[in-house]
Amino acid sequence: MTVSRAARRLEHRGELATAGRVVVKVGSSSLTTAAGGIDEQRLGGLVDVLAARVAAGAEVVLVSSGAIAAGLAPLGLSTRPRDLATQQAAASVGQGLLLARYGAAAAEHGLTVGQVLLTADDVVRRAHYRNAQRTLFRLLALGVLPVVNENDTVATNEIRFGDNDRLAALVAHLVQADALVLLSDVDALYDGPPSRPGARRLPLVRGPQDLDGVEVGGRGAAGVGTGGMVTKLDAARIATGSGVATLLTSAPLAARALAGEDVGTWFAPTGRRGSSRLLWLAHAAAPAGRLVLDAGAVAAITQRGASLLPAGTTGVEGAFDAGDPVDLCDQSGRAVARGLVNYSSVEVPDLLGRSTADLAAALGPGYDRELVHRDDLVLTDATAARHARAR
Repeated sequence: MTVSRAARRLEHRGELATAGRVVVKVGSSSLTTAAGGIDEQRLGGLVDVLAARVAAGAEVVLVSSGAIAAGLAPLGLSTRPRDLATQQAAASVGQGLLLARYGAAAAEHGLTVGQVLLTADDVVRRAHYRNAQRTLFRLLALGVLPVVNENDTVATNEIRFGDNDRLAALVAHLVQADALVLLSDVDALYDGPPSRPGARRLPLVRGPQDLDGVEVGGRGAAGVGTGGMVTKLDAARIATGSGVATLLTSAPLAARALAGEDVGTWFAPTGRRGSSRLLWLAHAAAPAGRLVLDAGAVAAITQRGASLLPAGTTGVEGAFDAGDPVDLCDQSGRAVARGLVNYSSVEVPDLLGRSTADLAAALGPGYDRELVHRDDLVLTDATAARHARAR
């Protein structure tokens, strides 16, 4: 199997049956017992489905939660800890246990698994992004089932990232997948709480307009994960907005979903595929600070696709290093874009309002760079939507 392939744009759920590369995300609540430990039968059943798909010639990437849940019992914890240090300790213990169970279940099918732990930094910074992508592509080329998770043992803000739902959407784009399948403890999206009499399954979502009036609940019932329907809808929005069709259903229906049957909720692609790294920058990176722009700089960035120069920057907030993500804000404080800054927060105040030619003459040739290059800059969703309507 080759990784040099053009991703297909899937318009209908039936096409999922022949998709060549699929990212499947499973949440903690779909892998755990009532007591909170990993359910061997559920995990094995999921691996059976994925192994069958690989045996049929497809490539599959599994984004799996469950590391913290797997670490609870060995640490004598009955519920998911709230403090970050204990969450990280549980993840440290549980990640190896979880992968070992995946490995044992996959070995029954002659399939090898490989662990890939990611943080936002791994795919926002230019050099790291290519390395992550190459690793995943090589694993697929070798016939391996990559098992992706956030690196919870060292993550800070990332550990509350949305129970890996958003991570899965970004990974789907990173590996040029044809589709994303989100497996939950709910079999589909409903127009209200599924337990409510008369609640209707929504089989198809063509765009945001189809979600008008839909009541969305919060955290799953199992209490061992951090996600819920809100994070799944957010993941579907990210994936479909970048051209990746998404199916939401429950883990027991995974085989039927991958066969293209009418289960779950199908989110049709709404946008086009772009840069994976910029998608991560927009949706995964936590800004380390803010740059305040004058009206001319805002127009140059949002309307002409220009880089941010020191001359158009009037203020700086926060503490950051060169290469960190920062929000670019207008005079009212509204973020219009996000980008990777070329200078530290210590250097920026001396650059404000000055031309690059002046800075190069006064401080040396190394200061003729942009504050944020246009290749390392992405508009916020709200800004992009406003300009799309204006066109």
